[in-house]
Amino acid sequence: MQVSRRALMVGLVATPLAACTTGVEIGSELDEGAFGNPTANNILVQSGQLPYVIDLAERFASEVPSTVTFDFNSTHLDGRARAVLLRQADWIGQFPEAAFRVFGHTDRVGSEASNRRLGLRRARTVVAFLIRNGVPRNRLRAVVSEGETQPLIDTTERERQNRRTVTEVSGFWQQHPTVMNGQYGEVVHREFIESAGRAS
Repeated sequence: MQVSRRALMVGLVATPLAACTTGVEIGSELDEGAFGNPTANNILVQSGQLPYVIDLAERFASEVPSTVTFDFNSTHLDGRARAVLLRQADWIGQFPEAAFRVFGHTDRVGSEASNRRLGLRRARTVVAFLIRNGVPRNRLRAVVSEGETQPLIDTTERERQNRRTVTEVSGFWQQHPTVMNGQYGEVVHREFIESAGRAS
């Protein structure tokens, strides 16, 4: 599925907000991905990374399935999910300079708080699998739980498509020598050239 630049930029910079609930202490439901997103976006813009992050994110979304789904109330990775994640790990390995983020989602069955926790467990399960299959931990940024707030199918019933994780390009690993030199375009160009050679 082709990702539009506008949608991708919104996804990279959006700050997800949990719905307010009366009687719940402020800050009790920590969203690990929201607090630093404005700062992360500023860094991408000021360092000149943003266009290259968008290019890589569009390639990732078009070349590799970015989503895996789960059984109801489960974090278990079935065979299909593991196959998708192996493809993700292979793709991630081609870009040692890039960093990634995993978003966890649930359907709307159950409480919002329990679904946020379940989404986080699903994201952590995916991160752990990617690490076991060769992706360095420092390439995977803070996992994020969206819980039940972003369903693909608008229903309060059980829905597998809503019980998912999504892996996305989130930026560049700042300690990599190429990135430290600000050569983001070289990162993208290198893999275009190498992939053309593999195709011929």
